[in-house]
Amino acid sequence: MRSELFSAENLEKESAQPGLRLQNSKLLKAELNGEFMARQGSMVAYQGQVQFEALGSGGIGKFIKQKLTGEGVPLMRVRGHGDVFLADAAADVHLIDLEPGDALSINGTNVLAFDSTLNYDIKMVGGAGMMSNAGLFNCVFTGHGRIAVTTKGTPVVLTVDQPTYVDPQAAICWSANLQTGYHSAESLGLGTLLGRTTGERFTMTFAGQGFVVVQPSEEPPAGLAGTGGGQQQGGGVLGNIFGN
Repeated sequence: MRSELFSAENLEKESAQPGLRLQNSKLLKAELNGEFMARQGSMVAYQGQVQFEALGSGGIGKFIKQKLTGEGVPLMRVRGHGDVFLADAAADVHLIDLEPGDALSINGTNVLAFDSTLNYDIKMVGGAGMMSNAGLFNCVFTGHGRIAVTTKGTPVVLTVDQPTYVDPQAAICWSANLQTGYHSAESLGLGTLLGRTTGERFTMTFAGQGFVVVQPSEEPPAGLAGTGGGQQQGGGVLGNIFGN
């Protein structure tokens, strides 16, 4: 049988070392010999002896925070020996290696998988207050290990060494040490423009030394559980915690 489908670029990539790596720009391959964490529902194929264990948001504390904020990571633990392939609606996949002392603030909707050696918590974005309905809370990752994040399209990585302004719906992740804030779009003379294109009334600001990753797409605000990032649903706080 012959076809361009069977060209070398589409064949499974092999490696002697376990861990997370790119099969291609839209597909993550985990060569598994132990365990890692992944977004629930992201597995598209696997080979070998592999077990999947649903973890919710990764503990009762994070579960409660997710219900309160609309942010979090609905996780599954993947363990065993074999190869696991993961994807998220054909989004582009990127790998980031964190080292001791690093801290990455990331929109939870863009987390695909990460090494179990990493820690994460759900924290309010500094300076957000109640000004915007997008990106009020983010997942902050620390520790040593690799994380796979997704973007809609090829992103730009901006070096923050001067005041930087980003549409909150396009900001994927940034150095957690950066000072963040929100400005009214009208105060920057962008109110009409942003109102017509994204519906955003606020622009996110970054200051300090670090980076921010911006995707070429403006997503409507939505937390990992699809409840609307940071927006309370009917029934109040207790209704959000125990409603599911």
